[in-house]
Amino acid sequence: MGPIARIIAIVAGLAGGTVFSQAPEFAQQYRQRIGGAIDELRVIVEDFNKQAADHHLDRQQALNTYAQSSDDFLRDRGVSMQSTITRYETLLSQQLKLGTAAPVAKPFVLLGEPDDVVFANTWRDFVPGVPVSFAGLVWGAIGFIGGWVVAALLGLGARRVVPRPKGVRRVS
Repeated sequence: MGPIARIIAIVAGLAGGTVFSQAPEFAQQYRQRIGGAIDELRVIVEDFNKQAADHHLDRQQALNTYAQSSDDFLRDRGVSMQSTITRYETLLSQQLKLGTAAPVAKPFVLLGEPDDVVFANTWRDFVPGVPVSFAGLVWGAIGFIGGWVVAALLGLGARRVVPRPKGVRRVS
């Protein structure tokens, strides 16, 4: 690898390291947003449960009452409430998984089943952080190595595509 190729590989490694080092920070900001979404959904779900209990119904009985209604609005409201409850429970599960995962693994947990709305809003408002945590440094190293390898592979591929004239030696 020549000096220019080494410089390109180092720059690519640094770029990859910088980008990948942000994965734990993104996961942290996503986790904070999940907490906010759960807090708001909890208010709605608990209010629904209380109203059902006030009428001597459990949650499922109340949802069944909506579903069996002859009124389209009430049936649709029941479907909407079921969707809200399902999302609330899904976010609770993901919050638990993110909370118990090792710091280095949190980005993988997040990518396993992200909530589309929370993910999009986190991405929109994402503020990069300085990777001073162990997880940030690990992800930075992974990105650096990945960027280096990609640049090196592209450099090797370029040498194979552009043949060296006969009699010209490679300078190292």
